[in-house]
Amino acid sequence: MKLYGLKNCDTCKKALKALSAAGREMTFIDVRADGVAADDLASWIRGHGMDAMVNTRSTTWRGLDEATRARAGSPDGALALLQEHPALMKRPVIVDGDSSHVGWTKDVQDRLLG
Repeated sequence: MKLYGLKNCDTCKKALKALSAAGREMTFIDVRADGVAADDLASWIRGHGMDAMVNTRSTTWRGLDEATRARAGSPDGALALLQEHPALMKRPVIVDGDSSHVGWTKDVQDRLLG
């Protein structure tokens, strides 16, 4: 199982702690330091949608100009934006085999923790 996030993100820390406590082996990938493969990002955008992947409530988003924000309106634009600004990715993204989950909602917790 892989968890993509930021090392100082409280939600990512909570997810890591809960999954580890449940005996799940985790590999943590810091999206800012380690990056994310474009193929993975594209797959998540296709599977979850642009709105699920681009965090429009983040400090990073608020710091972008309108023209840059408008790029998030298409899958290719969202992909490019997430590659340029990895902190815009909603997190954590948890990959478990062939499935991926965005966020640490009750629904995701139920699926991954049983």
